[in-house]
Amino acid sequence: MAREPCDACGEEVPIGGGISGFWSTNPQSTGGMTLAFDDGSEFFLCFDCLADLPDEPDESDVRDLVSE
Repeated sequence: MAREPCDACGEEVPIGGGISGFWSTNPQSTGGMTLAFDDGSEFFLCFDCLADLPDEPDESDVRDLVSE
């Protein structure tokens, strides 16, 4: 299974899907998601870091979280 680091905390997060997950007897789900904003910025955050954001975050909220 592929993994990607969270842009805020740096934790390696599993990325679901792909052929390796298809044949696995112990499939894992994705542990985060990418947030894309109108200014063109994108951030991959784990679900724990996503929970620290306000209900409708903008790019400045995510940049503040990433820079902590």
